[in-house]
Amino acid sequence: MSVAKSNPLSRLVEGLRREPGDLKPNLELFADLDPDRVAADLKLVEAGRARGAAELPPSDAAYADEVEGRIVERVEAELKAAHATLTDQLQVYQERLAGLDLEGRFGAIRHAAPAAVSEFRAEAATGRDELHGLRRALKDHEAEKEAFKKRHRLERTPRPPTTGAQALKFGLLAVLLLLETVVNGAFLARGSATGLLGGTTEALAFAVLNVMASFLVGRMALPELVHRNWLRKLVGLIGFLAWLAFAVGLNLALAHYREVASALSGDAGRLVMERLAAAPADLADVKSWLFFAIGFFFSVVALIDGFATVDPYPGFGDLERRLSAARETYIRRKQELIDALLDVRDENIETMEDAHRDLAVRRAEYDAIVAARARLARLFEAHQTHLETTANMLLGLYRTANREARTTPAPVRFDTRYELRRIPLDADVVAPARGDLRQAIHDTQGLLEREVAAVHAAFDQAVAGYHQIDDLFEERPHGAPTT
Repeated sequence: MSVAKSNPLSRLVEGLRREPGDLKPNLELFADLDPDRVAADLKLVEAGRARGAAELPPSDAAYADEVEGRIVERVEAELKAAHATLTDQLQVYQERLAGLDLEGRFGAIRHAAPAAVSEFRAEAATGRDELHGLRRALKDHEAEKEAFKKRHRLERTPRPPTTGAQALKFGLLAVLLLLETVVNGAFLARGSATGLLGGTTEALAFAVLNVMASFLVGRMALPELVHRNWLRKLVGLIGFLAWLAFAVGLNLALAHYREVASALSGDAGRLVMERLAAAPADLADVKSWLFFAIGFFFSVVALIDGFATVDPYPGFGDLERRLSAARETYIRRKQELIDALLDVRDENIETMEDAHRDLAVRRAEYDAIVAARARLARLFEAHQTHLETTANMLLGLYRTANREARTTPAPVRFDTRYELRRIPLDADVVAPARGDLRQAIHDTQGLLEREVAAVHAAFDQAVAGYHQIDDLFEERPHGAPTT
């Protein structure tokens, strides 16, 4: 089962781990207007005295004269420049707010988190179906074993040799081949024209024939003797008797060959066959009898070794091996599926925790942007107050100089304070409402926490479901009656 495929939750990792930007408003954005410098640039004191000496503006003037107009124009120009700066900064903050895409994140999480849980459950269900098939196959092997035991009236458990025991027995077979080759070579070298090399070559051929034939009979024919079927018992008995005749005959032939090979090296084979037919037990040399005994001993050991490589009852060991293989396949696959689900669970949980942290970072950045924007608005309000105060200071310098230089009364409006036409700001810039957004973030984080718990619960449920298959196909203890 593939569990590493993409799912909606994996797309949440895109755009995570955002770093907050530098949201500190520059305190020098709205530089103070220096009244002394403006007064010097406009020469307000000189202009006030000159116009006062000329009795200007007239005492009944209702509107600002040109000098006052220049002061107001200078202040309002500064206000427009400050407002342009404010607008640019607010646009930057607005772009940063849009870049957070909180609503988009809310929608993606609300869709992806439950979908991830659903896909996790689907993966678990697929694994459960696969295990169900494997467990049913294992159950069929168990039923086949019980039927075999009942049919053949077996009350014991199978005894197939383990892998280590098999290796030991086949190792013994190799040792037998080597030993008999060496022993035969030593005995036959006396009668070989080529000496030890020729004797060893002949010995190897006879050893393979003696040991391998005995091993195969012990592995294939000897178990038939314990079979419940009498016909198969007869087959086993015939096989055993055939082996016995073969082993005795072969080793007697080797013993005779040893005696006659030295005298008739070119026609030794025919002479051996004649001696076997006429007097098989007629061996003149005691070493030939020793040679026969050693060869027959190796044959018996190979026969027993072959019999030991299988269960004593024919077919019982093979059945147990198939059952063990099915059981190991089931157990291994179940562990693989659990490990795969564990990986998916951890990946999904990590992604949702990343999304949870990402929301916290975005909320902190949102708060920082809003706070910086509100502070910028307060700075602009303070700058407007500063401009209004500076305008009144400049007007006061001009009017005071004008009063001191004139003989007629100054216009009444000289006593009127100048009021700057302030530029209003939107209420959400000064103090934005954030209750709904905070609640949405809180709700979405709560959803992530619930889905993390749901993934944990789905994993536990899936693992329990995998193990529950064993309860649906319960293995019977040995000796329990079949139903």
